[in-house]
Amino acid sequence: MRADRLLATLLFLQERGRVTVPEVAAELEVSERTARRDLEALASAGIPVYSQRGRGGGWSLVGGARTDLTGLTADEIRALFLVAGPLSDTPELRTTLRKLVRALPTTMRAQAQAATRAGVVDATDWSRNAVTADAAHRSALQGAVVDGIRVRLGYAGVGKPAGERTVDPLGLVAKAGVDYLVAGTDKGLRTFRLSRVTSVEPTGEPVTPPPDFDLATAWRTLSGAFQDGMYAVTARARVHPDALALLQRFLGGRVRVGGPLPDGWTEVWVDGPAAKALAGHLAGLGARVEVLEPPEVRQWLARIGAELTEMYAGEEPHAPHGS
Repeated sequence: MRADRLLATLLFLQERGRVTVPEVAAELEVSERTARRDLEALASAGIPVYSQRGRGGGWSLVGGARTDLTGLTADEIRALFLVAGPLSDTPELRTTLRKLVRALPTTMRAQAQAATRAGVVDATDWSRNAVTADAAHRSALQGAVVDGIRVRLGYAGVGKPAGERTVDPLGLVAKAGVDYLVAGTDKGLRTFRLSRVTSVEPTGEPVTPPPDFDLATAWRTLSGAFQDGMYAVTARARVHPDALALLQRFLGGRVRVGGPLPDGWTEVWVDGPAAKALAGHLAGLGARVEVLEPPEVRQWLARIGAELTEMYAGEEPHAPHGS
Protein backbone atom coordinates (compact mmCIF):
# COMPACT_ATOMS: atom_id res chain seq x y z
CA MET A 1 0.00 0.00 0.00
CA ARG A 2 2.86 2.48 0.69
CA ALA A 3 3.92 2.60 -2.98
CA ASP A 4 0.34 3.51 -3.94
CA ARG A 5 0.30 6.18 -1.24
CA LEU A 6 3.61 7.68 -2.34
CA LEU A 7 2.36 7.92 -5.92
CA ALA A 8 -0.87 9.53 -4.72
CA THR A 9 1.15 12.01 -2.67
CA LEU A 10 3.28 12.90 -5.69
CA LEU A 11 0.19 13.40 -7.86
CA PHE A 12 -1.34 15.60 -5.16
CA LEU A 13 1.85 17.68 -5.08
CA GLN A 14 1.74 18.05 -8.84
CA GLU A 15 -1.85 19.24 -8.74
CA ARG A 16 -1.47 21.73 -5.91
CA GLY A 17 2.09 22.92 -6.47
CA ARG A 18 2.53 23.44 -2.72
CA VAL A 19 0.92 21.38 0.05
CA THR A 20 1.03 21.18 3.82
CA VAL A 21 1.29 18.03 5.88
CA PRO A 22 -2.31 18.40 7.18
CA GLU A 23 -3.57 18.76 3.58
CA VAL A 24 -1.81 15.58 2.50
CA ALA A 25 -3.08 13.74 5.57
CA ALA A 26 -6.67 14.82 4.83
CA GLU A 27 -6.45 13.96 1.12
CA LEU A 28 -4.99 10.48 1.65
CA GLU A 29 -6.92 9.81 4.87
CA VAL A 30 -3.78 9.06 6.90
CA SER A 31 -2.25 10.54 10.04
CA GLU A 32 -0.09 13.67 9.82
CA ARG A 33 2.87 11.63 11.03
CA THR A 34 2.40 9.19 8.11
CA ALA A 35 1.96 12.07 5.64
CA ARG A 36 5.19 13.72 6.79
CA ARG A 37 7.06 10.42 6.61
CA ASP A 38 5.83 9.84 3.04
CA LEU A 39 6.91 13.32 1.94
CA GLU A 40 10.33 12.73 3.44
CA ALA A 41 10.51 9.35 1.69
CA LEU A 42 9.85 11.03 -1.67
CA ALA A 43 12.70 13.46 -1.04
CA SER A 44 15.03 10.63 0.05
CA ALA A 45 14.19 8.70 -3.13
CA GLY A 46 15.52 11.53 -5.29
CA ILE A 47 12.16 13.10 -6.20
CA PRO A 48 12.66 16.91 -6.47
CA VAL A 49 10.55 17.65 -3.38
CA TYR A 50 11.55 20.19 -0.73
CA SER A 51 9.98 21.70 2.37
CA GLN A 52 9.84 25.34 3.43
CA ARG A 53 9.16 26.39 7.00
CA GLY A 54 7.27 29.38 8.29
CA ARG A 55 4.17 31.26 7.18
CA GLY A 56 3.09 30.21 3.69
CA GLY A 57 5.48 27.28 3.79
CA GLY A 58 4.85 23.67 2.93
CA TRP A 59 6.12 21.04 0.56
CA SER A 60 6.68 21.71 -3.15
CA LEU A 61 8.18 20.22 -6.27
CA VAL A 62 11.44 21.95 -7.18
CA GLY A 63 10.80 24.75 -9.67
CA GLY A 64 7.06 24.29 -9.29
CA ALA A 65 7.29 21.37 -11.71
CA ARG A 66 3.93 20.41 -13.16
CA THR A 67 4.85 17.91 -15.82
CA ASP A 68 2.48 15.21 -17.05
CA LEU A 69 3.49 12.24 -14.92
CA THR A 70 1.45 9.80 -17.00
CA GLY A 71 3.45 10.28 -20.19
CA LEU A 72 0.27 9.43 -22.14
CA THR A 73 -1.09 11.12 -25.24
CA ALA A 74 -4.60 12.57 -25.35
CA ASP A 75 -5.88 9.56 -27.33
CA GLU A 76 -4.25 7.12 -24.89
CA ILE A 77 -5.79 8.94 -21.93
CA ARG A 78 -9.23 8.83 -23.52
CA ALA A 79 -8.87 5.10 -24.24
CA LEU A 80 -7.82 4.46 -20.63
CA PHE A 81 -10.80 6.28 -19.13
CA LEU A 82 -13.26 4.74 -21.62
CA VAL A 83 -12.21 1.33 -20.32
CA ALA A 84 -11.92 2.25 -16.65
CA GLY A 85 -15.05 4.40 -16.32
CA PRO A 86 -17.71 1.67 -16.64
CA LEU A 87 -15.80 -0.47 -14.13
CA SER A 88 -15.76 2.17 -11.38
CA ASP A 89 -18.44 0.45 -9.31
CA THR A 90 -16.52 0.55 -6.03
CA PRO A 91 -15.47 3.52 -3.87
CA GLU A 92 -11.80 2.56 -4.32
CA LEU A 93 -12.02 2.68 -8.12
CA ARG A 94 -13.97 5.92 -8.12
CA THR A 95 -11.37 7.50 -5.84
CA THR A 96 -8.56 6.24 -8.06
CA LEU A 97 -10.16 7.73 -11.17
CA ARG A 98 -10.66 11.08 -9.45
CA LYS A 99 -6.98 11.15 -8.49
CA LEU A 100 -5.93 10.22 -12.00
CA VAL A 101 -8.08 13.00 -13.46
CA ARG A 102 -6.49 15.53 -11.12
CA ALA A 103 -3.03 14.35 -12.18
CA LEU A 104 -3.73 15.18 -15.83
CA PRO A 105 -2.92 18.48 -17.47
CA THR A 106 -5.89 20.87 -17.26
CA THR A 107 -6.55 20.68 -21.00
CA MET A 108 -7.06 16.91 -20.84
CA ARG A 109 -9.31 16.69 -17.78
CA ALA A 110 -12.65 17.47 -19.46
CA GLN A 111 -12.28 14.67 -22.01
CA ALA A 112 -11.12 12.22 -19.34
CA GLN A 113 -14.13 12.98 -17.15
CA ALA A 114 -16.48 12.67 -20.15
CA ALA A 115 -14.93 9.30 -21.02
CA THR A 116 -15.64 7.92 -17.53
CA ARG A 117 -19.34 8.71 -18.07
CA ALA A 118 -19.52 7.33 -21.61
CA GLY A 119 -20.39 3.76 -20.62
CA VAL A 120 -21.86 1.64 -17.87
CA VAL A 121 -21.67 -2.05 -16.96
CA ASP A 122 -24.93 -3.78 -16.00
CA ALA A 123 -23.93 -6.80 -13.93
CA THR A 124 -27.30 -8.60 -14.23
CA ASP A 125 -28.80 -10.66 -17.03
CA TRP A 126 -32.35 -10.23 -18.36
CA SER A 127 -33.62 -12.47 -15.57
CA ARG A 128 -32.17 -9.96 -13.06
CA ASN A 129 -29.59 -12.48 -11.89
CA ALA A 130 -26.07 -11.28 -11.19
CA VAL A 131 -23.60 -12.51 -13.80
CA THR A 132 -20.44 -11.22 -12.12
CA ALA A 133 -18.85 -12.34 -8.91
CA ASP A 134 -19.31 -10.70 -5.56
CA ALA A 135 -17.07 -7.62 -5.57
CA ALA A 136 -15.37 -8.60 -2.30
CA HIS A 137 -14.33 -12.00 -3.66
CA ARG A 138 -13.16 -10.52 -6.95
CA SER A 139 -11.14 -7.88 -5.14
CA ALA A 140 -9.58 -10.45 -2.80
CA LEU A 141 -8.61 -12.70 -5.70
CA GLN A 142 -7.18 -9.81 -7.70
CA GLY A 143 -5.04 -8.93 -4.70
CA ALA A 144 -3.91 -12.54 -4.33
CA VAL A 145 -2.95 -12.71 -8.02
CA VAL A 146 -0.98 -9.46 -7.88
CA ASP A 147 0.72 -10.29 -4.57
CA GLY A 148 1.36 -13.92 -5.53
CA ILE A 149 -0.34 -15.35 -2.42
CA ARG A 150 -1.89 -18.82 -2.17
CA VAL A 151 -5.52 -18.88 -0.94
CA ARG A 152 -8.04 -21.25 0.59
CA LEU A 153 -10.94 -21.02 -1.82
CA GLY A 154 -14.53 -21.79 -0.85
CA TYR A 155 -16.24 -23.05 -3.99
CA ALA A 156 -19.60 -24.61 -4.88
CA GLY A 157 -19.48 -26.63 -8.10
CA VAL A 158 -22.54 -27.29 -10.24
CA GLY A 159 -24.93 -29.43 -8.21
CA LYS A 160 -22.41 -29.78 -5.38
CA PRO A 161 -22.25 -28.29 -1.87
CA ALA A 162 -19.59 -25.69 -1.16
CA GLY A 163 -16.20 -27.11 -0.29
CA GLU A 164 -12.77 -25.66 0.41
CA ARG A 165 -9.54 -26.16 -1.48
CA THR A 166 -6.11 -24.53 -1.50
CA VAL A 167 -5.15 -23.01 -4.86
CA ASP A 168 -2.51 -20.78 -6.43
CA PRO A 169 -4.32 -17.81 -8.05
CA LEU A 170 -2.59 -17.07 -11.37
CA GLY A 171 -4.98 -14.76 -13.20
CA LEU A 172 -8.55 -13.59 -13.81
CA VAL A 173 -10.36 -13.88 -17.13
CA ALA A 174 -13.62 -12.24 -18.22
CA LYS A 175 -15.49 -14.13 -20.95
CA ALA A 176 -18.88 -12.97 -22.24
CA GLY A 177 -19.63 -11.09 -19.02
CA VAL A 178 -18.60 -13.97 -16.74
CA ASP A 179 -15.43 -13.88 -14.59
CA TYR A 180 -13.16 -16.88 -14.10
CA LEU A 181 -10.11 -17.56 -11.95
CA VAL A 182 -7.23 -19.53 -13.46
CA ALA A 183 -5.42 -21.27 -10.63
CA GLY A 184 -2.88 -23.96 -9.98
CA THR A 185 -4.14 -26.96 -8.00
CA ASP A 186 -2.75 -30.33 -6.96
CA LYS A 187 -4.35 -31.64 -10.18
CA GLY A 188 -2.85 -29.01 -12.45
CA LEU A 189 -4.32 -25.82 -13.87
CA ARG A 190 -8.05 -25.38 -13.33
CA THR A 191 -10.67 -22.66 -13.89
CA PHE A 192 -13.16 -21.50 -11.25
CA ARG A 193 -16.24 -19.45 -12.07
CA LEU A 194 -16.17 -16.49 -9.66
CA SER A 195 -19.94 -16.44 -9.18
CA ARG A 196 -19.56 -19.84 -7.45
CA VAL A 197 -16.83 -18.67 -5.08
CA THR A 198 -18.09 -18.57 -1.48
CA SER A 199 -14.96 -17.43 0.37
CA VAL A 200 -11.35 -16.36 -0.15
CA GLU A 201 -8.78 -16.69 2.64
CA PRO A 202 -5.13 -15.78 1.95
CA THR A 203 -2.70 -18.29 3.48
CA GLY A 204 0.35 -16.05 3.40
CA GLU A 205 2.24 -18.70 1.42
CA PRO A 206 3.75 -17.70 -1.92
CA VAL A 207 2.29 -18.91 -5.20
CA THR A 208 4.44 -21.26 -7.27
CA PRO A 209 3.47 -20.67 -10.91
CA PRO A 210 4.28 -23.26 -13.58
CA PRO A 211 7.49 -22.59 -15.52
CA ASP A 212 7.01 -19.98 -18.30
CA PHE A 213 3.37 -19.49 -17.29
CA ASP A 214 1.41 -17.18 -19.59
CA LEU A 215 -2.21 -16.42 -18.67
CA ALA A 216 -3.49 -15.95 -22.23
CA THR A 217 -1.93 -19.22 -23.38
CA ALA A 218 -3.22 -21.10 -20.34
CA TRP A 219 -6.74 -19.77 -20.86
CA ARG A 220 -6.76 -20.77 -24.53
CA THR A 221 -5.78 -24.31 -23.54
CA LEU A 222 -8.31 -24.61 -20.71
CA SER A 223 -11.21 -22.99 -22.53
CA GLY A 224 -10.40 -24.90 -25.71
CA ALA A 225 -10.88 -28.20 -23.90
CA PHE A 226 -14.25 -27.01 -22.58
CA GLN A 227 -15.36 -25.74 -25.98
CA ASP A 228 -14.39 -29.02 -27.62
CA GLY A 229 -16.84 -30.71 -25.26
CA MET A 230 -19.61 -28.42 -26.54
CA TYR A 231 -19.12 -29.88 -30.04
CA ALA A 232 -19.07 -33.58 -29.15
CA VAL A 233 -22.27 -34.38 -31.10
CA THR A 234 -23.48 -32.94 -34.40
CA ALA A 235 -27.05 -33.23 -35.65
CA ARG A 236 -28.14 -32.65 -39.24
CA ALA A 237 -31.61 -31.15 -39.35
CA ARG A 238 -34.10 -29.23 -41.42
CA VAL A 239 -35.59 -26.02 -40.02
CA HIS A 240 -38.74 -24.09 -40.91
CA PRO A 241 -37.99 -20.54 -42.14
CA ASP A 242 -39.84 -19.05 -39.16
CA ALA A 243 -37.56 -20.89 -36.70
CA LEU A 244 -34.11 -20.41 -38.23
CA ALA A 245 -33.40 -17.02 -36.65
CA LEU A 246 -34.65 -18.27 -33.27
CA LEU A 247 -32.43 -21.35 -33.47
CA GLN A 248 -29.40 -19.20 -34.25
CA ARG A 249 -30.24 -16.88 -31.36
CA PHE A 250 -30.47 -19.84 -28.95
CA LEU A 251 -27.32 -21.68 -30.01
CA GLY A 252 -25.21 -19.03 -31.75
CA GLY A 253 -22.05 -20.39 -33.33
CA ARG A 254 -23.12 -23.99 -32.76
CA VAL A 255 -25.51 -23.66 -35.71
CA ARG A 256 -24.09 -23.96 -39.23
CA VAL A 257 -26.54 -23.07 -41.98
CA GLY A 258 -26.59 -24.98 -45.25
CA GLY A 259 -28.62 -24.29 -48.37
CA PRO A 260 -32.39 -24.06 -48.87
CA LEU A 261 -34.29 -27.31 -49.43
CA PRO A 262 -36.94 -27.85 -52.15
CA ASP A 263 -39.77 -27.52 -49.60
CA GLY A 264 -38.57 -24.06 -48.47
CA TRP A 265 -36.97 -25.29 -45.26
CA THR A 266 -33.23 -24.89 -44.55
CA GLU A 267 -30.66 -27.59 -43.87
CA VAL A 268 -28.56 -26.97 -40.76
CA TRP A 269 -25.93 -28.71 -38.67
CA VAL A 270 -26.18 -28.18 -34.90
CA ASP A 271 -23.47 -29.07 -32.36
CA GLY A 272 -23.94 -30.04 -28.74
CA PRO A 273 -22.14 -31.67 -25.79
CA ALA A 274 -24.26 -34.85 -25.85
CA ALA A 275 -27.27 -36.33 -27.68
CA LYS A 276 -29.59 -35.79 -24.70
CA ALA A 277 -28.55 -32.16 -24.19
CA LEU A 278 -28.81 -31.36 -27.89
CA ALA A 279 -32.28 -32.90 -28.06
CA GLY A 280 -33.33 -30.80 -25.09
CA HIS A 281 -32.24 -27.61 -26.89
CA LEU A 282 -34.06 -28.52 -30.09
CA ALA A 283 -37.26 -29.80 -28.46
CA GLY A 284 -38.41 -26.26 -27.69
CA LEU A 285 -38.89 -25.57 -31.39
CA GLY A 286 -41.39 -28.42 -31.70
CA ALA A 287 -42.30 -29.45 -35.24
CA ARG A 288 -40.46 -26.47 -36.75
CA VAL A 289 -37.21 -28.45 -36.66
CA GLU A 290 -36.72 -32.06 -37.75
CA VAL A 291 -33.52 -33.89 -36.89
CA LEU A 292 -32.46 -36.18 -39.71
CA GLU A 293 -29.45 -37.71 -38.01
CA PRO A 294 -27.92 -39.12 -35.84
CA PRO A 295 -30.49 -41.62 -34.54
CA GLU A 296 -29.45 -40.99 -30.90
CA VAL A 297 -30.71 -37.40 -31.03
CA ARG A 298 -33.96 -38.50 -32.76
CA GLN A 299 -34.51 -41.11 -30.03
CA TRP A 300 -34.06 -38.55 -27.27
CA LEU A 301 -36.47 -36.17 -29.01
CA ALA A 302 -39.04 -38.98 -29.23
CA ARG A 303 -38.58 -39.74 -25.54
CA ILE A 304 -38.96 -36.06 -24.58
CA GLY A 305 -42.08 -35.81 -26.75
CA ALA A 306 -43.60 -38.91 -25.16
CA GLU A 307 -42.95 -37.60 -21.66
CA LEU A 308 -44.54 -34.25 -22.49
CA THR A 309 -47.53 -35.92 -24.11
CA GLU A 310 -48.08 -38.09 -21.05
CA MET A 311 -47.93 -35.08 -18.76
CA TYR A 312 -50.00 -32.60 -20.75
CA ALA A 313 -52.34 -34.61 -22.96
CA GLY A 314 -54.91 -35.10 -20.18
CA GLU A 315 -57.65 -32.55 -19.49
CA GLU A 316 -56.62 -31.93 -15.88
CA PRO A 317 -53.23 -31.35 -14.24
CA HIS A 318 -51.80 -34.19 -12.19
CA ALA A 319 -52.70 -33.98 -8.52
CA PRO A 320 -49.84 -32.75 -6.31
CA HIS A 321 -48.05 -35.40 -4.27
CA GLY A 322 -49.63 -35.91 -0.88
CA SER A 323 -53.09 -34.60 -1.84
